[in-house]
Amino acid sequence: MTASRVLTFMMALAALAGAAQAQDYPTRPVTMVVSAAAGGPIDVFGRLLAERMAGPLGQRVVIENVGGGGGTVGGGRVAKAEPNGYTSLLGTIATHTNPLLHTEKRPYDPVADFVPVGLVAEIPLILIARKDFPANTFEEFVAYAKANQGKMNYGSAGVGSAAHLGCVMLERAMGVKIQHVPYRGTALAMQDLVAGRLDFLCEIAVTAVKNIQSGTVKGLANLSRARTPVLPDLPTAAEKGLPSVQAYTWTAVFLPKGTPQPIADRLNAATVAAMNAPGLHEQLQNLAATLVAPDRRSPDYLGRFVREEFAKWGEAIRAGGALPQ
Repeated sequence: MTASRVLTFMMALAALAGAAQAQDYPTRPVTMVVSAAAGGPIDVFGRLLAERMAGPLGQRVVIENVGGGGGTVGGGRVAKAEPNGYTSLLGTIATHTNPLLHTEKRPYDPVADFVPVGLVAEIPLILIARKDFPANTFEEFVAYAKANQGKMNYGSAGVGSAAHLGCVMLERAMGVKIQHVPYRGTALAMQDLVAGRLDFLCEIAVTAVKNIQSGTVKGLANLSRARTPVLPDLPTAAEKGLPSVQAYTWTAVFLPKGTPQPIADRLNAATVAAMNAPGLHEQLQNLAATLVAPDRRSPDYLGRFVREEFAKWGEAIRAGGALPQ
């Protein structure tokens, strides 16, 4: 038997083994790693999804909070897990873009080290400023930033967080460089913004909305590609002349590299069933999250989406000076 035939035979055996394994999968609870602390928006989102995945899977989906490293600790936990379908990741922009900031040795490859399962939801980033900030509109903010960039600062939940990367993209689009102040979490950054010690944040919508509505900060622009129902009157940056600003975070389910595709397909079916479950859409609205359209929920789509995101954010990070050229 030639080497090519041996390889074909081995691949066929692996495919058959994966299909057989998927028929019985799962026979015990599935762990979903969330790379954020318990109680935050992403954790709450993960628990809402996990609750609804249990029925279609016939097993519980157990949330494991693994914070640290701007999402890379949790991402690394799954990337190195046994590829049997029992350890999954609720991935975000942080888990799959933060490795770009590691110039010497990345903790894992966001594309090669995971099997995509399905994209679930998108959450816009909102530009918010301290309530006494001189600008009251996005156009005024851009003009002020261009004239005063050396005197300004912005905060984030940490280097590589969605809030950080969103502001990097915004800086690049405006053609300015502003001082970044990383914090250990959103709450501390928001506290300093409300107190006037920061000028602005590019914050996840669920956190931004509460503070805009309470009057403790100003909402200046939606940094996503479309207006959000939770702030319908807030224009996007693209509407106001910066079409390259497309900053949002997202959630998606992944498995470790080497997981048989039939298992990924089985988990995808459970994820999609959970997304279609009654009440989830309404609950996610409280988190300012929007479920993606049905044609964007397949493993193949997520694989393409992650590669596009990796390229998009890599360009923004390098051009914005967050990563050495």
